[in-house]
Amino acid sequence: MSFKIAFIGAGSLVFARTLFTDILSVPEFHNIEVAFTDINPDNLEKTRALCQRDLDANGIPVTIQATTDRREAFKNARYIVNCVRVGGLEAFETDIEIPLKYGVDQCVGDTLCTGGIMYGQRVIAAMLDFCKDIREVAEPGAIMLNYSNPNAMATWACNKYGKVKTIGLCHGEIHGEMQIAEVLGIPREELDIICAGINHQTWYISVKHNGEDMLPKILPGFEAHEKFREEEKVRIDMLKRFGYYSTESNGHLSEYVSWYRKRPDEVMNWINLDNWINGETGGYLRVTREERNWFETDYPKILQEPPKKLDGSERGKEHCSYIIESLETGRTYRGHFNMMNEGCITNLPAESVVEVPCYVDGNGISVPKVGDLPLGCAAVCSQSIWVQKLAVEAAVSGNVQLLKQAAMMDPLTGAVCNPPEIWQMIDEMLVAQEQWLPQYTEGIAQAKENLAKGNLIPTKEYKGAARLREKTPAEVAAEHEARKITV
Repeated sequence: MSFKIAFIGAGSLVFARTLFTDILSVPEFHNIEVAFTDINPDNLEKTRALCQRDLDANGIPVTIQATTDRREAFKNARYIVNCVRVGGLEAFETDIEIPLKYGVDQCVGDTLCTGGIMYGQRVIAAMLDFCKDIREVAEPGAIMLNYSNPNAMATWACNKYGKVKTIGLCHGEIHGEMQIAEVLGIPREELDIICAGINHQTWYISVKHNGEDMLPKILPGFEAHEKFREEEKVRIDMLKRFGYYSTESNGHLSEYVSWYRKRPDEVMNWINLDNWINGETGGYLRVTREERNWFETDYPKILQEPPKKLDGSERGKEHCSYIIESLETGRTYRGHFNMMNEGCITNLPAESVVEVPCYVDGNGISVPKVGDLPLGCAAVCSQSIWVQKLAVEAAVSGNVQLLKQAAMMDPLTGAVCNPPEIWQMIDEMLVAQEQWLPQYTEGIAQAKENLAKGNLIPTKEYKGAARLREKTPAEVAAEHEARKITV
């Protein structure tokens, strides 16, 4: 079996290698073509070297093509796996730090809220260029498997305006399923779970064990769980008030709604700083910086670690490899993917991206009709969808008015800022991110003029309600060693 897979953002170091390991763990894929592309040649080469070493150690006769020319990577590709972070850490820092000046305290800032909206403007501009190249040089009917956030916005833009079939993939629902299994004391493989909603705001609307409805047992299970009751306070509160558990982590979920992060003196009531980023201010930015610094420092040591096994024993749960395996071999796979709604969830807009159960086999991807979401859950999702819609249309057209409206309609941003503050904040972010926003040439010129007039709304130096110190590469290395985690 032979076909070509291209990875965009292959210099993402850890994640690209994870997806590569999963795909090459499929025995039928040991003769495929693989291309890596990235704008950072150093990171690209590091990832290529690690993955090629894995191939060679496993006796798989595949040679990775690594190039900074994405059109060359896309040439004749059947699948394009996208995991770019447009603007890298430099832009990411502005997504977090500028809103903080206006009191908008984000944990992750890559999906909604002000940071996620601006991230969407950068990502969509780049991904529409990817789509043009895919249409022109990839295999006809090529599929893009998108991991880049904001996932729903990017997937929406690529399907509607990029004219490339794009499937949005996320692992949030996988982690939540494992939590539910743990609080119920039932092995995950024995549970029949259905999620539905939108990316990072999907709900476990059905959980059954041997036909028995387990939903009534989930809230008591989480409240009694020694670890989760401390780490998932926002998710548990949402479960109490809406009746369904959310797929998204505590920190992520806290910034998508208007209630948990708007008052600095109350933030600590809802978050936890003991583990991962369950609500920490700029938590994912900190972790990303730490991992980047660690990787660059410890790369020679990583090269000395044993190669990955590509016999299936180290294959993960990410949907990507299973989708490709099913399409190519005909083996059936069920997972939750981000797809254009088109009537799947009947009480959400038809033109939106929803995360729903799907089936994959040799005939393609089937999307069963979910029907109505529970009304409260649909209301939460609908509010976010309209923010996404405004942000997508803004990104495609370079319309600053729509962009500012998206920020104004965002639940957390609107809970913290008044309209003049939002207008000024977006002007400031447009100017700071100018190099990644080619569609906003006129809008940025106007933003510069607005900011130069003076009489600006005062802002404050604010680091957030729950900021943690960034760890050194040595500290990160020690944590990896303790957990036996490698890249």
